[in-house]
Amino acid sequence: MLWKGRRQSDNIEDRRSDSGGGFGGGDPFGQGGGFRIPIGRAAGGGGIKGIIILVILFFVLRFLGIDPMQFLGDNGPGQVSNGGLTQQGSVQGGPQANDEMKQFVATVLAETEDTWTGIFQSQGMTYKDPKLVLFSGSFPGGCGMAQKAMGPFYCPNDQKVYLDTDFFRQLAQQFHASGDFAQAYVIAHEIGHHVQNLTGILGRFNEKRQQVDEVTANKLSVRVELQADCFAGIWAHFTEQKGILEKGDVDEALNAASQIGDDTLQKETQGYVVPDSFNHGTSAQRRRWFQTGYQSGKLSACDTFNNPI
Repeated sequence: MLWKGRRQSDNIEDRRSDSGGGFGGGDPFGQGGGFRIPIGRAAGGGGIKGIIILVILFFVLRFLGIDPMQFLGDNGPGQVSNGGLTQQGSVQGGPQANDEMKQFVATVLAETEDTWTGIFQSQGMTYKDPKLVLFSGSFPGGCGMAQKAMGPFYCPNDQKVYLDTDFFRQLAQQFHASGDFAQAYVIAHEIGHHVQNLTGILGRFNEKRQQVDEVTANKLSVRVELQADCFAGIWAHFTEQKGILEKGDVDEALNAASQIGDDTLQKETQGYVVPDSFNHGTSAQRRRWFQTGYQSGKLSACDTFNNPI
């Protein structure tokens, strides 16, 4: 991707110098939670031991003069507010402020802003730019504690994408999905969730999944995720028209989509697949829907809810 020298978005919040340990993650895919790239790790329960640890932390913080309640927002159970740490609309950060990775992310974000602003205008709508938070390790956000183990995710509560800076290395080394356009695909997928949020799709999905059993909710989730892949493909379609894609870029995105399919991840992590637990889609499905958006460039082609997937 020929990204250097192009416009960089101002909607980056660099919180790497503010990141660190925390109280553990809120549910990134739970009530009002985020929509993320799966990275093939199971989440363990805390149990009594976890409760004891939290009680100890509570009293330690009170002893230090820190109000533990500042970490609890009004966003719902298991969620952590940003505690006023973020500042809207400006590039944040310390010594990492001008590193190449940040410049790349800011450029990709700017390209998504331009593409979706144009698409929304063509539909008589207004596109609201999301924020993208760079963090390292963990960071409190609108959907709970953002943590590295979650992978990148979009939080509809604060309309922000959360990205641990180490994920791209993990994408290349652990998931065998290298290349700058593989990285761009990940960002574009999360922006796809933002588009779903602005158009009311996520809201309807959250309402519906609270009324059905887990297996049905997973099936609905797959359709949401595949649509986000399709929206990422639409972005790639218009990005190619700008003449900034290089040979092999689309293949990088398709490979990334394959490597993070539910079936592929489950085979690698546990040796077998459980289709009823899929919540992002198979490798073949993710490739197909990205390609659908890429080839068509049309929103109407991304109707994963009324078409076979």
